[in-house]
Amino acid sequence: MELYSPEGLRIDGRRWNELRRFECRINTHANSSDGSLYVEQGNTKVVCTVQGPLEPTLRSQQHSEHAHIEINLTIANFATFERKKRNRNEKRLVELKNILEKTFAECVLVQLYPRTIIVVNVQVLSQDGGLLAAVANGITLALIDAGIAMYDYVSSVNCGLYDTTPLLDLNNLEENDISNLTIGVIGKSEKLALLLSEDKMPLDRLENVLSLAIAGSHRIRELMDQEVRKHGNMRALKMK
Repeated sequence: MELYSPEGLRIDGRRWNELRRFECRINTHANSSDGSLYVEQGNTKVVCTVQGPLEPTLRSQQHSEHAHIEINLTIANFATFERKKRNRNEKRLVELKNILEKTFAECVLVQLYPRTIIVVNVQVLSQDGGLLAAVANGITLALIDAGIAMYDYVSSVNCGLYDTTPLLDLNNLEENDISNLTIGVIGKSEKLALLLSEDKMPLDRLENVLSLAIAGSHRIRELMDQEVRKHGNMRALKMK
């Protein structure tokens, strides 16, 4: 099994610049949350719900000038082949939670909601690469569904480097074997709200990997925007 064959095909049949299947549905838990979403990015599947803005129960969460964003991330025991039980305080989950909270604290107009808390609950049902990207995309759409003001979409994707070839939207096998990074792009711009790289990558190849990742994020943003507009039109028709 080759990660990238001489014919230019990857394990799942995609070419170097092709995304995995991306599907999302907004307002999946309308009766139990203010905003909700189900997203599939390849075989990575995520459910996300948003509650708030709410009055904080803890004094440490009260900020007189802006809202506090709290993200709770859990991964189901059956999400991977190992079926291992994960603790919410596991180091990896705490790292991802902190990254996401910092990212969305900058992307949400938190100054519009002083002395409140916005609680985001994320449940990962299946994990097959691109976990951080799928979760970031899910949170973005769930916040939009909840009617919380943001500067723009945060569309996210991961990208790796195989020898000298950049590969877009990695699955789990590719992610474990090659150097990769995850980015989150704000709207149609090239401004990064999120950048996570945990592997060494040659500096002369970094620009190619980043440019491919940004182009992929823009394509994902278009798919996200289609779902938001589709759901908005459905709501408008129900109100007539």
